[in-house]
Parts: sequence; C-alpha cells; structure tokens
Amino acid sequence: MRILFADDETSIQELMRIELPRLGHEATVCPDGRTALAALDRTSYDCVIVDLDMPGAGGLEVIARVRDTSPDTETVILTGKSSVESAVAAVRQGVFDYLTKPCKLADIQAVLERVRRKRELTSRLRALERRVRRAEGATQLVGASAALEQVRRLIARVAASEAAVLVRGETGTGKELVARAIHEGSGRAAGPLVAVNCGALPEHLVESELFGHRKGAFTGADEHRAGLFEVADGGTLFLDEIGELPKSLQSRLLRALESGEIRRVGDNHPITVDVRVVCATHRSLEEMVRAGEFREDLLFRINTFEIAIPPLRERPDDIPALVRHFVHESRPQTPPDAEVADAAALAALTAHAWPGNVRELANAVEHALVLCDELPLSVEHMPARLGGLRPRPQAESVAALGTAHVPAALPVVSRPAPGPVPSRRPTSLRELEMQAILEGLERNGGNKPRTAEELGISLKTLYNKLHQLQDGTLDRTG
Repeated sequence: MRILFADDETSIQELMRIELPRLGHEATVCPDGRTALAALDRTSYDCVIVDLDMPGAGGLEVIARVRDTSPDTETVILTGKSSVESAVAAVRQGVFDYLTKPCKLADIQAVLERVRRKRELTSRLRALERRVRRAEGATQLVGASAALEQVRRLIARVAASEAAVLVRGETGTGKELVARAIHEGSGRAAGPLVAVNCGALPEHLVESELFGHRKGAFTGADEHRAGLFEVADGGTLFLDEIGELPKSLQSRLLRALESGEIRRVGDNHPITVDVRVVCATHRSLEEMVRAGEFREDLLFRINTFEIAIPPLRERPDDIPALVRHFVHESRPQTPPDAEVADAAALAALTAHAWPGNVRELANAVEHALVLCDELPLSVEHMPARLGGLRPRPQAESVAALGTAHVPAALPVVSRPAPGPVPSRRPTSLRELEMQAILEGLERNGGNKPRTAEELGISLKTLYNKLHQLQDGTLDRTG
C-alpha cells in the first residue's frame, strides 16, 4: 500500500523509513503536520498514520483534510496515553484505528494488515456491484403506448422530489417496476431499495418485520433485529399491497412517516430513519376507508402523488414489444432483429384479455420457450389456459422430435387431454380447502387476488393458507 506517516519524533521517522518498505509498502514519512498536508495535496494514499499531537498542524487537522480530499483513504492515529479519550472520539468519527505510544512495530503491521484486508474487500464489493448493475441494466418500462408514456412522464416528475407516492394498478401490471424506476431516478439511487409485500407477511410478524425487535421482546426473538425501515435508511422502502396492512399497525406506520422515528418491538428508545416510502395497491383504498378498514389520514399521507398503471388489455400495442423483451431476457443470444413470434401468435396474444397482466404474459412466453426449439414462437407453443389457444397435440409433438430421439423399445403412448392431475381423495376439511385454493390458483394462472375473490376469502387469508402449506402445516394434495 501507499502510506503517509507523520510524527515529530525523529527516531520513529527513521524507523518507519526503513521498516515500512521492508513490509512491502511505499512510504512517505513527514516530520510534522504541515509537511503531511502538503504531501496530501500532491498525491493520494491508501493509509495515513499520524501522531495526534504535532507542532504546526495536529493529527486531527490532517485527518480532516484526508476526509475532504480522499474519503476512501483509511486513517490511523498514534497517541500518548494522556490523549486516549481524544483518539477514541476520533475513531467514532470515522478513523480506522488508533495506537498508543510507545507501540511495537508488530502493532503497526497488524493494523496495516487489517487496513489492507478492508480495502481488498471494498474493492471486491464494488466490482461485484458493477457486475450486478451491468447484468440488471436500467429499469425498463417496455412499450411505447400513449398510456405507458404518461406513466414515464409522471415517474420523471416525481422521482426527483421526496414526495410519498401511491402506485395503483391491477396485479401483475408492474407496480414494483415503477417503484424501482422512481428510486433509480431519485437522489436516493445510491441507497437501498427495500421491497416488501404487506399481504405476504404473517400478521403476527408484520410489526417486527417493519420496525424490528429487541432480543426477548417475544417468544422466538433470540437476538436484536433491525426492521425494514432501518434497512432502507438513506434509500426507499416500497410497501406493496399496502391495503393488506392490519388496521392495528396503520397508526404506527402513520407515526413513522410523520415523525421519521420508529421503535423496535420491545424497545422504548426511538430510532431516527431517513426513508422515502412508495406504496402500491390493487384495491380501492377509498372504499376501504368508507368500510372502516383503512385509516383516512394514512391514505392522505401516502398519496401525496399518485401514479395509475393501466392494465395490459388497455394497451395491446405494447404486447409485441413485451414479447420481444421476454424472449431476449430468456435467450440473450437471440439476434436483436430476429423474428421472435409469428404473425398468428402475435395476433392471438394481442387479442387475449390478460387478466394477470404483464406477469401472465411473461409466464406465457416462458412456457412457449420451453416448447419451442427454434424461434419464432407460434400459437401451438402457447399455454392451454389462454382461451382459444391450444398447445400442439402430444402425437404431433413426439413426431416433431424425430425418430432418432425416441427409443424403439418405448412405444408412443397417447396422453389424455390436459386437466387436473389425479390425486388421492381428500380426507379432511383442511385438505378440501387447500385443494380448492390450489385449483383456483391453477385456473387463474397464479393470480392470487383474483383467486381470493373467486373463493370468497380475503387476500390475507389466502396468503396465510399458502404459508401454512409451505411450512408443512397442511399436506398438499392434488
């Protein structure tokens, strides 16, 4: 590493001129603070080691210059025992470490090794972040319809502000994508974007997830835990399906948004957070207010600026561009000008109502790509659930593979028409209930809000049932 060492004791200066290069470092040794400040004006260093008390300019003045001109440079303080309190205070302000005089060469070597490791890890982390950004690319709202252009204009308007945003739209329209675009266009883009689906959290854990908890606050709280508000500090918190937040927690959320302070479960001390909140819902919050299910003052607080995403059926002109986008995502090697779907397939896809919106279209394209060996996609590759579209018959599919791929010893057996997978007969009310949920999800292409509405249960109840299934509380049938 390139190291700047400053101390007014001649013996220590001579020792460092010899030993730092011997340890493999490039060393600049200065007799006082003013010389060190001049050296900092000429070049940058990986680590600066300074005596706290020097004539002309003290160690803290040198460190302040480092912080202003080269914030990535690590700083270490040398101090006498009488000034340990000052050194500790400096460490709390960002100094990497301090050493008390007289110190051994081994102590300096150990500190420098820790500095080297930290810089190496930081370098790796930044390289990884660059790779992730290149892989993810900028958030894209795919399509050129007038409705989508209006959404883009609203995002550009509100992103630079600190206004709370409410994103409205049916399930699968891309509400999280809009929240991500708002975050990336804001002054908080370098901070975290934390997304949480309020409807997917078990009700007894929502408070802990959002605000955190102290060890021992409740059964199972074995350690202190930061909540999502703390995790999102300095960035954006995206609260999806805000309408599913329990009424008992809406007042706590309102207070956090108004005061900028939260309290962990089991803790009386407030924590200040700097978070921009973007909320989303597919429900009419105004109707929920009239029904007494949602606080009106919270609605006003989260709805400073509103963006409504039109459903896919209202912007069919975007479907060809979306299909191309999903194909290139799954098969990056596809040439940009390649025909990804034939005219009949695009016409059929454009004519479909898409109750599951863009998410349903993405699933349909993924399904088609599994069946399609070579582009373009055609109608016969599409899922059977898409209305009049049907996959090719099984016999035709086998014939298309070629006889070279079908072992002669294995006869081709025709399969029954697509339908529910046979299962053992449910033996309890719970199993009947779960079977109805799974079949509803299958009918609705995985659309949970539509399934819940069809079954006559709340979305929260549906999520709780699915959590029970995942945890093994219920045996999956069918």
